[in-house]
Amino acid sequence: MIKAAILGATGYAGAELVSILSGHPETELVYLASHSYAGKRFSDIYPGMRGVCDDILREDDIKKAAEEADVVFLSLPAGLASAMVTDELLSHAAVIDLGADFRLHDKDVYESWYKTEHHSPSLLQTAVYGLPEIHRNTIKGKRLVANPGCYTTCSIMTLYPLVKASLIETDGIIIDAKSGTSGAGRGEKLGSLFCEVNESIKAYGVTTHRHTPEIEQELSEAAGRSIVLQFTPHLVPMNRGILSVCYARLKAGVTEESIKEAYSIYKDEPFVRIIDTLPETRYVKGTNLVDISWRMDKRTGNIIAMGAIDNLVKGAAGQAVQNMNILFGLDEKTGLSRGAHSPL
Repeated sequence: MIKAAILGATGYAGAELVSILSGHPETELVYLASHSYAGKRFSDIYPGMRGVCDDILREDDIKKAAEEADVVFLSLPAGLASAMVTDELLSHAAVIDLGADFRLHDKDVYESWYKTEHHSPSLLQTAVYGLPEIHRNTIKGKRLVANPGCYTTCSIMTLYPLVKASLIETDGIIIDAKSGTSGAGRGEKLGSLFCEVNESIKAYGVTTHRHTPEIEQELSEAAGRSIVLQFTPHLVPMNRGILSVCYARLKAGVTEESIKEAYSIYKDEPFVRIIDTLPETRYVKGTNLVDISWRMDKRTGNIIAMGAIDNLVKGAAGQAVQNMNILFGLDEKTGLSRGAHSPL
């Protein structure tokens, strides 16, 4: 059995991890931590988990967690993980960070976008960006995995085949993305209150959203050249889910057949569905799936590529478990649901 620890277990992503790992046949939860709720039972915070996970929550002590566990999941605010993770700690346990501290390769880029100091710049060179469908072979054998962001997972996976196959112009890419409110976390924030969100939709982080450099980094690597793109997220009144609608100019001579061929890169991926209909978040709810579709607009010469994920599963906890499965040589699908919770 893989012994797992979770720091930040009572946030939305952390709680989703507890839920998934509680049903994982090869994993035992040995250390659940929450600074805000230390001393309480996990099921006191999430009553739906009564009888499933009644563990007493502990303080966020990563050294103790690494001593007791084979893998430590970090679901913490930006800036904390880089001060906690060291080479010595990684000699005791693998770390999968659901935060942003090890996603960007460049310390200066990280500090510029996140407005906080990075305390372990040397680890940026040893961490692997944990998007399995793209970096699976690099993830194997690593001790530090940077779990991708939610918007980034959806946007990168939707655009990656087009960029990799050089079917689109890399200048002028626009990503218009929409997320449910759980993406803002469980903390008490005015903008996340029901009355502030319900019956409304709004753009936010316009030109400044922190997932922008992450998307640019991964697509630049795919293209073999620097990509600068426009990313605008929106908040919609639903609990979970992300829809990314991506616009790009097709290169001359690109056909529908060549686009289909590009997306065939995902044909053997268990969590990617290339669909003929338009993606909807309700059909991936509660799953580690990515639904991707596209439309070629011959009138404008553009392609509109669309992707949908559950931001708490494929965009966070599910992908973290997928990475854990790879690290420990398990089938990637182990412990992860394949079908949506409900057709409604």
